[in-house]
Amino acid sequence: MMMQISIDPASNKHSLLNVMHRFIAAANNMDETIMVPSLLRDVPLEEQANNNNNNDDDDDVAETQVASNKQRDMYEHYLLLKSIKNDMEWGLLKREMSSGASFLEIAVKQEEEEQQQPSVKRDLAVEDNADLEHQFHYHLRGLFGVLSKLTLQADHLTNRYKREIGGGNFMR
Repeated sequence: MMMQISIDPASNKHSLLNVMHRFIAAANNMDETIMVPSLLRDVPLEEQANNNNNNDDDDDVAETQVASNKQRDMYEHYLLLKSIKNDMEWGLLKREMSSGASFLEIAVKQEEEEQQQPSVKRDLAVEDNADLEHQFHYHLRGLFGVLSKLTLQADHLTNRYKREIGGGNFMR
């Protein structure tokens, strides 16, 4: 008698589905918490040095990760996280279609591009098939890393909004 082991991939903390669900949940929480996104305009991503002492370790990690985006304010970062979440939920096709091109026009354009370089594409396909597993694992590791960072950033933005609104620091 064979015993089947049924493991839900989403319950495994190391699964891609779990990482995706955590980011989407964090982005949804961010979206539900931030009732007035316009209050985030012109607010730098990084808090002042005197506020850093009040942060917990998770916030310090998230702030280190957002420090590379100094040109963005919290509002732009909020919009970026929402956009990434929407792309994950709806796919990139929705974005392409919202640019005015129909699905048929996009498909025709892709077909024309393929016909312009058929021999190059065939050569690349042979090379790609030779090492698909390596490519898959490389991109999977990258996706895990990016989604983990995005989740931390969404949580950080939410927590910072709560602290700032609670203290009235956004009001001018």
